[in-house]
Amino acid sequence: MLKNCFDLCGTWTMFYAENRNVKKIKEDITTTADAKRLIYSAVEGTVPGNFELDLHKAGLIGDPYFGMNTLEMQKLENLHLWYCRTFTFHGTADENTFLRFEGIDTVAEIYLNGKLLQKVSNMFLTYEIPVPVLIDGENDLVVHILPATIAVREYALPVSTNAQKYNYESLYIRKAASMYGWDIMPRIVSAGIWRPVSLIQKKTDRIDDVFIYPIRANEHHATLSVFYNLTIDKDFLHDFSIRVKGVCGDSTFAGEREILHTSQRIDVYVDNPKLWWPKNAGDANLYDVTVELLYCGQVVDTKTLRTGIRTVELSRTSTTDKDGKGDFCFIINGKRVFAMGTNWVPMDAFHSNDVNRIQPAIDMAVDLGCNIIRLWGGNVYENQKFFDLCDEHGIMVWQDFGMGCAAYPQERKFLDMIAPEIEFVIKQCRNHPSLVMWAGDNECDQAFSWAGTRRDPNISNIVTRKLIPDLLRIHDFTRPYLPSSPYMDEYAYATQAPISEDHLWGPRDYFKGDYYKNTVCHFASETGYHGCPSPKSLEKFMTKETLWPIFDENGIPGKEWLVHAACMRADMSDPYSYRIGLMANQVKTLFGEMPDNLDDFALMSQISQAEAKKYFIERFRITRGRRNGIIWWNLVDGWPQISDAIVDYNYCKKLAYHYIKRSQQPVVLAFDEPETDTAMTLYGVNDTTKDVTVSYRVRNITDGTVVAKASATLSAEKSNRLLTIDIEKDEKKFYVMEWEYSDGETVIRGRNHFHTNLINVDYKAYKTAMEAADMLEIEGF
Repeated sequence: MLKNCFDLCGTWTMFYAENRNVKKIKEDITTTADAKRLIYSAVEGTVPGNFELDLHKAGLIGDPYFGMNTLEMQKLENLHLWYCRTFTFHGTADENTFLRFEGIDTVAEIYLNGKLLQKVSNMFLTYEIPVPVLIDGENDLVVHILPATIAVREYALPVSTNAQKYNYESLYIRKAASMYGWDIMPRIVSAGIWRPVSLIQKKTDRIDDVFIYPIRANEHHATLSVFYNLTIDKDFLHDFSIRVKGVCGDSTFAGEREILHTSQRIDVYVDNPKLWWPKNAGDANLYDVTVELLYCGQVVDTKTLRTGIRTVELSRTSTTDKDGKGDFCFIINGKRVFAMGTNWVPMDAFHSNDVNRIQPAIDMAVDLGCNIIRLWGGNVYENQKFFDLCDEHGIMVWQDFGMGCAAYPQERKFLDMIAPEIEFVIKQCRNHPSLVMWAGDNECDQAFSWAGTRRDPNISNIVTRKLIPDLLRIHDFTRPYLPSSPYMDEYAYATQAPISEDHLWGPRDYFKGDYYKNTVCHFASETGYHGCPSPKSLEKFMTKETLWPIFDENGIPGKEWLVHAACMRADMSDPYSYRIGLMANQVKTLFGEMPDNLDDFALMSQISQAEAKKYFIERFRITRGRRNGIIWWNLVDGWPQISDAIVDYNYCKKLAYHYIKRSQQPVVLAFDEPETDTAMTLYGVNDTTKDVTVSYRVRNITDGTVVAKASATLSAEKSNRLLTIDIEKDEKKFYVMEWEYSDGETVIRGRNHFHTNLINVDYKAYKTAMEAADMLEIEGF
């Protein structure tokens, strides 16, 4: 598609000035010379980058993530930025020459050689901008980025909108909502050229877009439709043709046809296709596809991509009940799949760094046995590297569109603002087999009933009930669409009955309490529990003297603890100030006391988190069939904080990481909660596609006895009831389950544990038992 591509990333000059001073300047700054003459503050600017990182590198501000410095970032929200650079171009610019900005955050004016090329206002879009003023020789490029918090004031919010305390100003600007402050992210309303920039020259005759999707597919035969859009410069099309080839091992397909129009499709047929499957359900087979545009039999342009052949459906009922009369289950290639994985939150508060954190995060998701990731709606949209990795590893992707926890404007100007973004994201991602569902937003259905006024989102939310589904019907009708998560359709809203898919947060009290134990949803797409980072991790982002004690004599957390719990003010008036006390209460619930030192507190908190998430996952897996998936919150922090993540910002794993890894083994043995005071049942859950025979034993670590030793065949894709063992009333004992089986090539061994009556536990006894079982994998202590 490209004839030439000139990389414009690297070092630019970044000028900056406060809005009040810019208002005094009576002329536009359209060139580097103007910026030098009128703006006195400048540093080296990195592209891709964020301006705060450049100021920190220049020694003008402290580490944004350390101590109280995060709050200081709020003082930078009124800055205008001018990113300036010159570049040399040799050649002739034509209508196929463009400046390509893959991400500008957010409201900006782009000038080339003193002429305004375009105004932009969407962080999520890639802009390809014609350059009629490009010259042969040295060119001067200036990107003026306006302060988002001030630029958005031109949009008066209608009374129908609703948002969290700090997020109203995020509603009328297409920028990651979490940047304005969230319970998991700091308020850093950053700006910058956050993704790559290049000057590109496209071929005059080219393939612009290809979408490959299955019309039908099974293990014997598949029919694929290849839809393409072309740009052809010549008057007539009869000498052009299109050719498609796909290869996956020994499986191939091919097709060719003449071009009758620049938008057209070609159907290709695949015998005995290698289907793409999620992890545990089969192999994640991918085809290397080449699409060629030919003129008089000669190739003039080529587009390559990797895709998979699979079908996807969502079996969903509106509501459910305690008897399980309902459903929410992904069906891949006609087979019901149990989903278990993580919510994906911002990789970094400075989004130019996201790309550097994708690979390590995906590596951990694979190590944990995840087969699904939910891309949460308060984030940016991830780049293609993320989807490529999920394709390769058989990880299903649930993609929220970029809205969260708010009732967004429903006016025409907002619809016009967001529609190009929705179309862009659909087209960018739709070839990935890992992408199994679009979702309209995160928790916006609920937001329509905040502030004491209950409104039906099916009537009130035009964006998710009309605009997005219309665009999906036009550009991608091949995947299920959920208007919100959780979704309240007309029936659920009217009856207020329990819904089939839900976010299980509730009181966040005892994790085996009534709320969590008695949930009736079939699919939990959010659920989490706090875990304190390790002491060595805390020392990396908090001053040492503030680490202990956490609370003062009045029970108020220290200011740095509050700041790193995502408070935008370091006092108890902040809506997220409860989070440190919540974590401490969870420790007291499990162990009956608070320790007198940081090391014990951090480990007790990590045990609490680990046992909670272990319970959530195993509860859903044991009841597989009644329940069909759980997406826990969350894998890794996007900044140094105290949170529900199981890996902190510096990649130090909390104890929960290791518990979850055991709970998410494809074949796992797990005890359900005791049915009576004197008995509990062991289950063998087999998520693989074949029956397996396991040899297992159950040891009571507390008294050193072997309470069970046997073999059993575990039916494929089922939870299998194995045996019931006797226990003592109110006992607090530690059991270890060990097993092995063969997958036909390798002997696989697994381990798991269970603690009876897990409340008011003796901390030292618990720790001793875990150490004896060699299961206390702790880091950073």
